[in-house]
Amino acid sequence: MAIAKAERLMNLALCLLGTRRPLSKRELRGSIEAYLEAGSDDAFNRMFERDKDDLRELGLVIATVENLDGETGYLARRDSNRLPPITLDAEEAAALGLAARVWQQARLAGAASGALQKLRAAGMPEAEDAYEAQHSALETRIPVHEAAFEPLMLACRDRRPVTFDYRKSNAVRPETRQVEPWTLECWRGNWYLAGWDRDRGAERVFRLSRITGKVRSRAASFTATVPDVVTVRETVESWAGETATRTARIRLRTGAGYPLRARATSVRELSDGWDELEIPYGHGLDAWLVEFGPDVVVLEPADLRADVVDRLRAVAKG
Repeated sequence: MAIAKAERLMNLALCLLGTRRPLSKRELRGSIEAYLEAGSDDAFNRMFERDKDDLRELGLVIATVENLDGETGYLARRDSNRLPPITLDAEEAAALGLAARVWQQARLAGAASGALQKLRAAGMPEAEDAYEAQHSALETRIPVHEAAFEPLMLACRDRRPVTFDYRKSNAVRPETRQVEPWTLECWRGNWYLAGWDRDRGAERVFRLSRITGKVRSRAASFTATVPDVVTVRETVESWAGETATRTARIRLRTGAGYPLRARATSVRELSDGWDELEIPYGHGLDAWLVEFGPDVVVLEPADLRADVVDRLRAVAKG
């Protein structure tokens, strides 16, 4: 069975590498004997999808293209699957080892370990014991708890549009979003997706913890150009008021709102169980203040106060 699968994967890889145009599933099935022997269309589809995923796991870059008739085709362009010789010194190898350990709490642990094994088989040097001992205290971890992370990561890699239900901070019910995913980035313990929102015709950033249900991928091409540099962190910082140039004055209940207190430029204790704070004011601050509910009262500016009141009313209406 293992030999048969290896032969099937090799034949599929040769077909995808040897073509100048995308091949449909129908054409691939007619070209590979193992696929012709599949008992049914469902059996073939399952076998083909597994084989395609296995080849991608082995490092083959497979492009998905939709032709004018709406039929999906596949090919592996040679220029995308040609790597230069890998030359790493001991310190670079140690850095890669540390990076691989970052993912040990995520579902990427197996992929990271497999990548290291392939590099070592290609001649990457082992980290020296002295270097390992010196940096053994570094136990970097990136926890990934959101179920949406893995399908979005794969969609970003394969350039596949996705659909998911997303609940905004001021909404009770989620809305369906159609997105062309560009990149994922972790900022202050939260994962964010940047991409092109098809319904709104604009770039958007989505917080993964607000995605509800399953992420569904679509076999279609991107309609918007992927920028060379996607500034996820700068966008989130702007929404969170990190780059604010204005100041808001709020009342905060004593003993509550510690994240707000950490951001405050000044805090004045009042005598009625409240404190008065001045905090940087930028786009998205209203959504953040709503999360603290009755513990926060906006004093000024008036437009921020109005935005917070509107969000609270929207939540109250359900």
